[in-house]
Amino acid sequence: MINTPSCDVAIAGGGLAGCLIALALAERRPDLDVRIVEAGERLGGEHIWSFFDDDVAPDHRWLVDPLICQSWDGYDVHFPAHSRSLPGVYNSILSARLDKWVREVLPAERIIHGMVATLDHAHIRLEDGSSIVAPLIIDARGPGSMAALDLGWQKFMGQLLRVQGGHGLSRPIVMDAKVAQIDGYRFVYCLPFDEDHVFVEDTYYSDTPTLNPEALRGRITEYASRRGWVVSDIGHEETGCLPVAMGGHFDRFWATGGQGARAGLRAGLFHPLTGYALPDAVRTAIAISDAPLLETGPVSTLTKTQARAAWADRRFYRWLTRMMFRAAEPPVRYRILEQFYTRDEELIARFYAARSTLADKMRILSGKPPVPITRAIKALAGR
Repeated sequence: MINTPSCDVAIAGGGLAGCLIALALAERRPDLDVRIVEAGERLGGEHIWSFFDDDVAPDHRWLVDPLICQSWDGYDVHFPAHSRSLPGVYNSILSARLDKWVREVLPAERIIHGMVATLDHAHIRLEDGSSIVAPLIIDARGPGSMAALDLGWQKFMGQLLRVQGGHGLSRPIVMDAKVAQIDGYRFVYCLPFDEDHVFVEDTYYSDTPTLNPEALRGRITEYASRRGWVVSDIGHEETGCLPVAMGGHFDRFWATGGQGARAGLRAGLFHPLTGYALPDAVRTAIAISDAPLLETGPVSTLTKTQARAAWADRRFYRWLTRMMFRAAEPPVRYRILEQFYTRDEELIARFYAARSTLADKMRILSGKPPVPITRAIKALAGR
C-alpha cells in the first residue's frame, strides 16, 4: 500500500512562487508542516530573477533579502537614438541560492521529488500513485491554460560567460536595443556578477513562444564578439518564455485552473508588459502567511481576489502591450520603449513596480506617438 502522508500545507511546484510561500510560512507559522512537491532535481530550476528595490515593499524585504546573490547601484539602457544611466538598486537571485536556502529552512522530508498528476482542494496525487493530503493545497506549478487571455511573449536565452581579461561592465545593462531587430522587439540584457563573469541574455518580445536555441547561442556569441569579449567558458544557461498580456477575460481564465488555491503565473499574477512575477509572488506569500484560516477554500478566495484586483488595476499596461504588438511593426517595436526611457526616473521606477499614477500614465502617452496614430487608436480600441 502506498503511503499517503498528511500535512498542514502542500504546495505543488517548487519554483519561485511556491518557494516564497513555503519560506514565508516557515518564518511566520513555524508550527505548521509545509511541504513542496517539485518535479525537477533543483528547486527553482535554472533561472535568474531580478528586481528593483522599489518593486518590493520595505516591510517585505525580509523574505527576499536572504536570497539575493548580487546588488548593483544603478543600471544602463541603450537604444538607437539614445543611451541612459539610471539610478536605483537592482538585485538578482540565482536559483541555486533559492534551492540552498529553502533546503536550509525546511526539513529534507518536506521537499518531495515527484511529478504531480492531479490535485484538488484536499489532495495532491503524484504520477507514482502516491498522494499528499492537506487542508490547504496551493497550485504554484507555473502557467496553466491561458487560452482566455490575449497574449504576446517575452522569450529569451541567457548564458553566464567568463571573459578573458574582464568584460568592463560595472552595472547591469537592462536593455541594449542597439542590436538587429529580429522576431519582434529584441534587446540584450547583461548582469556583471564579477570582473570576469557576465550573464548575457538575448530577449525578444515576439508574437510566438517558439525558440531556436542554436540561433540564440549564435547571437549571444556575436554580441560578445562585437563588444570585444574573448569568452573562455560558458557556465549557466537558461531559456524561458514569459507571457505578456494585451487583454482577455479574467473569470474565464480563472475557471480553467482547477480546485486548489493558486499562486504565481498559475494565478495570472505578472506585470502585463514586463512579464515580471517576483513582486506579486512576494505579496502572495506574505498574504498567505497572514491568512487567519489556512484552508484551500479561504486561501483560494484570497488569491483570486488578489489576482482579480491586479488584473483590473493593470489595464493601462495591457493597453501599452497591445500598442507594442498591434500598432507597431515588429522591426520598430523598440521605439515604444525608447521613448518610454526618456521619461522621469521616478516614473520609470513606479512603472516597473506596477504602481503608475494617473499623472504617470498621461506623461507616458504624451508627446509624439512612437507608432502611427491611426494604428495606435485601433490597437487601444482592441481592433
